[in-house]
Amino acid sequence: MNTAGCSAIQASHAAPENSCDVLIIGGGPGGSTTAAFLAQKGWRVTLLEKEHHPRFHIGESLLPLNMPLLERLGVRDEVARIGLLKLAAEFNCEGYEPATYYFANAMRKTYPSAYEVRRSEFDNLLLRNSQKKGAQVHEGVKVTNVESRPGQTSLISAVDEKGQPHLWGARVVVDASGRDTFFANRQKMKQRNPQHNSAAIFGHFEGAVRRLGKDEGNISVYWFKHGWYWMIPLRDGAMSVGAVCWPYYLKSRKKSVDEFFMDTLTLNPLVAERLKNARLMAPAMATGNFSYQADRMSGDGWLIVGDAFAFIDPVFSSGVFLAMNSAELAAGAIDDALCTGDLSAKSLGRHEKKIRRGLKTFSWFIYRVTTPALRKMLMSPHNVFRVEEAILSLLSADIFGKTPIRFPLFVFKIVYYIASIISWRESLVSYRQRHRAWHSKLDFVWKSDAARQEERTG
Repeated sequence: MNTAGCSAIQASHAAPENSCDVLIIGGGPGGSTTAAFLAQKGWRVTLLEKEHHPRFHIGESLLPLNMPLLERLGVRDEVARIGLLKLAAEFNCEGYEPATYYFANAMRKTYPSAYEVRRSEFDNLLLRNSQKKGAQVHEGVKVTNVESRPGQTSLISAVDEKGQPHLWGARVVVDASGRDTFFANRQKMKQRNPQHNSAAIFGHFEGAVRRLGKDEGNISVYWFKHGWYWMIPLRDGAMSVGAVCWPYYLKSRKKSVDEFFMDTLTLNPLVAERLKNARLMAPAMATGNFSYQADRMSGDGWLIVGDAFAFIDPVFSSGVFLAMNSAELAAGAIDDALCTGDLSAKSLGRHEKKIRRGLKTFSWFIYRVTTPALRKMLMSPHNVFRVEEAILSLLSADIFGKTPIRFPLFVFKIVYYIASIISWRESLVSYRQRHRAWHSKLDFVWKSDAARQEERTG
């Protein structure tokens, strides 16, 4: 990749102060996983992270298929020490009993549980593990430019917190920058999905009602008129709570972020009941939640992993798994490419079709989860043709292996379309609501009231 501008021209005439086999942009789960697997194989790996760990991040719920990946990284026991055991995903809707999907009932019974984790702890654990494996990690260093030079190493320009410039040379560059989408933005290949445009408001609470016994660690999902909620219990007693909303609803805000968030949580009586004695532990935060995907995953000498390639709605907690899974596949492709000397886009991106197929499988369900038909089907599960087992396998992220979920999921889709036709009036109202959301852009990201005040006084 060769970005335009003076910095690229200047970089081409400078000698890199450091060199490595692989340079990774970003120290989230995707970047740390890539770094650990490649360093473990003996390659010289450098990871540049613009922030310092531990740092706050949303997305605390892991999936069962994260477990074998954590085992291969050698960190499963450490994750168990910081996490809360999660046995199921629970869906809630007024007029129905909670529908609890236990992972132990999935088609493959090998991994019946996962964990809820504070991302500050989890991400830091993964980053430090990559260092233990031999990766050179530099925090507080922001990449500003990448220049590809055919037949030579790529040049990576960066700047540290003191404003000092740095230059690295690398045979392969990995973009694990998450939703900063470093390569996709600079190459103008980031495509937003116009049919899934939303944003999330979230915060951590103390004193929220938790499920009892073995169900304490289960994630709970609720629907409301303008979107859906998550409730994720954490080991230290806190509860992560968020509302994923359509843009038109967020644009109606006439009060502070905290007040708007608390009012939003009262729109579902079931959620309000669990939070009636709870206290928000820190100012509420918000982020854009729109879905996107890059046109391609790799080029000569570079490739993309995790959210830097694609992001979909977090309703099925797929984000961390998809990032780490794509990172492991990327590490395997890079290892082979470095061994053979073939650093072409085709060689580095050999797993792209597999990643796209997995994203497509998740996306079909995620983009319809607020529809009346799918909501009713999730609240009234049936295992005809092993459909319920297949849904559980999907919720476990068992979609890249050989588990035979394809036919049961096909049956589920057929039943969904039939149910949508039978309840056509409700389906039409839902479609119009979603259509309104597609055409209601929300390009800003709210900050907490405290952060805005700090900016004004700073």
